Amino acid sequence: MEKNSEKLRRRKLIQQMLNVEDTQLDDEELTHLLLSKTISVGNKSEKETFGQKSADIMANFAGSWAFVICFLIGMIAWMLINTLSAKQAFDPYPFILLNLVLSCIAAIQAPLIMMSQNRQEKKDRQRSENDYLVNLKSEYIVADMHHKLDEILKNQKKILQELEKNKTNN
Repeated sequence: MEKNSEKLRRRKLIQQMLNVEDTQLDDEELTHLLLSKTISVGNKSEKETFGQKSADIMANFAGSWAFVICFLIGMIAWMLINTLSAKQAFDPYPFILLNLVLSCIAAIQAPLIMMSQNRQEKKDRQRSENDYLVNLKSEYIVADMHHKLDEILKNQKKILQELEKNKTNN
């Protein structure tokens, strides 16, 4: 009983994957239909907007050593220029303008990085869904092959038994 309910559940999932409403398909027809169709889907048709591209570029750069090194060099240069120029400094110690610039950079950078992460998460979710569907398809096909192999072995035993009977009768 459990085996039949599992088989029905699997058939239903396969029919959903294939977008097939015909419940009159036998297992063999369903298997051939499944073998002929590519299950995984890609997002290649989706065009990236300028904002999405720039968010990805910003996130890639902001998460690199090049950014960290450039940023440190810029901050040190800012502090040295303002410390050494003493009275003519455009941002004297305690570097209030530098703090403002850093706050603005953080305020702009954080949402861009989060947008990029959200897009990456969407891609990962799609990839996981594709993996699940491909694994389900493979599981169904392997189970079908196993069933067919069992049938072949059963028929082969019957043929051997018949041959043995014929041999002993002769």
